[in-house]
Amino acid sequence: MLVDSHCHLDFNDFEDDFEEMLARAKEKGVTAMLNAGNNIGELSHQLEISEKYPFIYTAVGVHPHNAHEYPNITAEDFIRPAQRYKKIVAIGECGLDYYYDYSPKEAQIYVFKEQVKAAQETGLPLIIHNRSSDEDMIAILKEAYKERAFNGVIHCFSSSRKLADFALSIGFYLSASGIITFNKSNDIREIFAEVPLDKILVETDAPYLAPVPVRGRRNESSFVCYTAEKLAQVKNISFEELARITSDNFYRLFRKASDKGRYEF
Repeated sequence: MLVDSHCHLDFNDFEDDFEEMLARAKEKGVTAMLNAGNNIGELSHQLEISEKYPFIYTAVGVHPHNAHEYPNITAEDFIRPAQRYKKIVAIGECGLDYYYDYSPKEAQIYVFKEQVKAAQETGLPLIIHNRSSDEDMIAILKEAYKERAFNGVIHCFSSSRKLADFALSIGFYLSASGIITFNKSNDIREIFAEVPLDKILVETDAPYLAPVPVRGRRNESSFVCYTAEKLAQVKNISFEELARITSDNFYRLFRKASDKGRYEF
């Protein structure tokens, strides 16, 4: 029993073999998936998928790469659909990315803060993207959390121990992606070795970041088993226990998701 807590099933990468991809995931024990929102303009397509498949959930958000496209967006633009559609279980994927800098920093910060407000208002968790922006990320989350508590996950965690410690201090979860299997990811594995078991998730971030031993291929939800295997080794527990714990964590964080859906796969 595994949950792919973060993937992008609405991307064109899966157009040709979507049903076959789902079948492979089922064979590997994947019982649910969260199709993270990248662009609120594509929300209708995300909802079409999640409404068709009981075990696929979705989120509403704007990725930092797309922030420049939404200079006037407000928290209410995320709150309305989040309250209307039951398959929307989170706000995001949102955050900061100073590595690629596809959107100006000011635009990224503005759009991110509006999504934080949406999470505070709806009570839904934030799905956070962070790359090369640890200091601003900590500052924004700290300021907002003082005003009103909220929860969330740093998805595809590959940042500093400082950010990990801060995120855990406010109750956030950390999600392991295929990066944890890469040869040069010792620092990330060391961080995850110290993360409490009740605060970890596993994900693919498909179609990106396929784990070893399938690195270089298009990633898909069935490959989350390889990330889970590596994380189980890091945590020195069995694969079965890791799968159970991360699945339970998923439903604890994304409370709007029903674990009954996984039995309808």
